[in-house]
Amino acid sequence: MTPSFIAVAALAAIVMAAPPAAVSAAPAVATYPAQGAAGVNPDVRLVLRFPGAPTLGTTGQIRIYDAADDRLVDTLDLAIPAGPAERAAGPYPSYLPAPYDYGGPRRTNADTRAGTPSAPGLPPAGSDYQLSIIGGFTDGFHFHPVIVRADSAIITPHHNLLAYGKTYYVQVDPGVLALDDGSFAGLRGKLAWRFSTRARGPAPDAGRVTVAADGSGDFDTVQGALDFVPEQHARRVTIFVKNGDYEEIVYARNKHGITILGQERDRVRIHYANNEVFNPHPPGVGTNELPGTFPSRRAAFALDHVHDVALVNLTIASTLEGQAEGLLLNGERNLVSDVTVIGAGDALQVNGSTYLQRLRLVGGGDAILGRGPAFFRDCEIESPGPFMWIRNTQANHGNVFVDCAFRARGGALAVLARLPDNKGKNYPYAEAVLLRATLSGIAPPGWGPLDGATAGVRFWEFDSRGADGEPVDTGARHPASRRLDRDRDAALIASYGDPAWVLGGWRPALAPLILRQPQAARAGAAIEVAVAAVPAPRYQWLRDGKPIPGATAARIVARQAGMYAVRVRNAAGTLTSAAVRIAPR
Repeated sequence: MTPSFIAVAALAAIVMAAPPAAVSAAPAVATYPAQGAAGVNPDVRLVLRFPGAPTLGTTGQIRIYDAADDRLVDTLDLAIPAGPAERAAGPYPSYLPAPYDYGGPRRTNADTRAGTPSAPGLPPAGSDYQLSIIGGFTDGFHFHPVIVRADSAIITPHHNLLAYGKTYYVQVDPGVLALDDGSFAGLRGKLAWRFSTRARGPAPDAGRVTVAADGSGDFDTVQGALDFVPEQHARRVTIFVKNGDYEEIVYARNKHGITILGQERDRVRIHYANNEVFNPHPPGVGTNELPGTFPSRRAAFALDHVHDVALVNLTIASTLEGQAEGLLLNGERNLVSDVTVIGAGDALQVNGSTYLQRLRLVGGGDAILGRGPAFFRDCEIESPGPFMWIRNTQANHGNVFVDCAFRARGGALAVLARLPDNKGKNYPYAEAVLLRATLSGIAPPGWGPLDGATAGVRFWEFDSRGADGEPVDTGARHPASRRLDRDRDAALIASYGDPAWVLGGWRPALAPLILRQPQAARAGAAIEVAVAAVPAPRYQWLRDGKPIPGATAARIVARQAGMYAVRVRNAAGTLTSAAVRIAPR
């Protein structure tokens, strides 16, 4: 299906014979899915597009019905606020006094596994805010049921209520959305807006699925694709995300062996306005969660209790200030490559062995939070400072940065890391080691404040340089920090440069993934390929299927006409690019 928007006004001929109440008088409002569309993904975001900017109301409902029996499937009540906007004065109340209730037997934690509907689409009595169960968390997330962007209203149904092989119709009450001229009075009846979902989803053993915001893939949302992957599956699954804007909270737990690969890093944007105030930790939340989980809901994109997951070639952002991770990773043997992460305080949190390369991180104070171990290579980190607050114990390493750049933003000088007293608790073995870092806007002390015992703290750096490439003057560094000596500490420097040594014996591996294919050109032009791979790959260019002697870099000059491709390999695998034509000069 290639979705399109169809003007609701054009439906007049269809509903002419219906009673007057069947459909409201409507201006040229377009819908996605289009009226009568088939092959819609059940994780669809509904969209109304107006001739001008609509105003979102605070009353009325949006209802979705099963057309087969008129059963009410979902209700979004605009009278219920999306979520808290201010931090509670006392302990946060539990999101749900009990899990979602169908009105029948009470649900159990098992009922909230990924893919389980959060029916009936209404919060239980006494709930103060909108709630939806996402990714199997045993409690609800606050969310925005309708978001207005320019001339469009994006409607997010409660999670996992729509199913395959169904026809639905949608009703929108007056007051939910309005135009300045008063011409939109909602959508009524069974015929104004209806669509049918796909007969079935991808094969259960599919090794690759596609996400596309325009409905052209297997799923419309990243969350829908993650829910599709069972907690136990036989082989690695690649979730390919096409270019698009994905405004959604993403949360998954107990997953493994997944690669989430974006089409283009800057054009795949997964984001949400989430933070600790909007989705705080409920009290006692750890008592009903699985061992090893990290039940936090404040991130835009959180993967909890996962292992062997790779995130590649995309942008993740939280768009609220406060404690608001763009990305939160909890688990083991996870890998991040060629990803941009944007957040506020605690923009990135990493708990468990993680390898990160060519990450661009933009955050607020304590931009990096976590318990490690984490190995960063060729990364760029921007923050007003402090750049990090590390909380590793003696059981594992903390954060190690090799050939990374730290840039202070906001005009003031910044420190690399701090270690304050945390309500009477401290982290006496916190570790941040910088090898060959490029530092811009860093205060002379470099580190601090450091409260409590510092004998076990490892705030170390080696060969730090400024943006001009000149060595940084480290003479005024905090006395608890240390500068490693090239000769005396050679063995130590070599150890910290080895990811496996830092990551508890895990040697990160990612078979080559082509991020940008070579492009056709004329003889004499430079052609190149962009690749994500761990360890670093080797290249061999081919002309007309035969190796070109000496053409072993990512970029070459194509001196002769012919069909060019490049074979990329490392210890984890081999991949050959698409062949492109190089025309005669």
